[in-house]
Parts: sequence; structure tokens; C-alpha cells
Amino acid sequence: MTYNAYTDGASRGNPGDAGVGVLVRDEQGRTVLSLHGYIGRTTNNVAEYTALRTLLERLEADGCTKLVIHSDSELLVRQINGEYRVKDPGLKKHHEEVRRLMSSLPCPVEVRHIPRAQNSEADRLANKGIDSRVPLPASGLP
Repeated sequence: MTYNAYTDGASRGNPGDAGVGVLVRDEQGRTVLSLHGYIGRTTNNVAEYTALRTLLERLEADGCTKLVIHSDSELLVRQINGEYRVKDPGLKKHHEEVRRLMSSLPCPVEVRHIPRAQNSEADRLANKGIDSRVPLPASGLP
């Protein structure tokens, strides 16, 4: 089964208060995962990577035959797909962790850039994370 995931990180200020939003739907459009959370004060790029990492850590990928991740962050998508180098030392560790998590999934992963207007639900969740000030729920992972 193909899963379509939408991720977004938001920061009010750069750096500023930040949140993440993650939404995953199956082929029938049913929501498989939806979450949001506050991640403290950070940059927008770190928030984008944190949203993607959160997806990869939390997704129960049993039965997944393909994961298509959609993001409106052109920088993140191009870095993950190897089109841009990761120059910022702070982002390098996030990039390496995301690539490691992607390779550990039991299904192939594709990362696509989409216009912001097509990512409105993940954006709404990310902003809800900032507004709520409620940290991401514990993942149960080490």
C-alpha cells in the first residue's frame, strides 16, 4: 500500500517559536498518522527537518509498499534528493539522521516538492503546534 505523507515545519521568526505538522494518508485517503507539536525556538530549516524526522520515526510502515513524502520546503527536498549539498553544519546532522531513517524503512521512499498551497493541512498542524505550545508526544524511541 502506498502512503502519502505531508510534512511541514514552521518558525515564527528565524529563529523563533517553532512547530511541526505531519499527516499521512493511505491510498483510500484514510488518515494513518496525524500529529503536531511545539519544538521550541529554532530556525525554519531545522523545523522542516524535524517534521520529516518525526514522520520517519513515528510511521508504522508495516504493509507499506511505497512512501511518498510531500514537502513545500524546496531546500529540504533538494538536499534529501542529493540535488543540493548540505553546507550548514547544524543541518548536516539532521540530514544524516533523516537519510539513515529513510534507509531503515521496509519500503521505498520518494520525496517530492509541492507548492505551499498543496501542503495546507501539514502547515495548519505545524502552526497548531506553535499555538498550543504542547511538545511533540514521546515516540517511545530511544
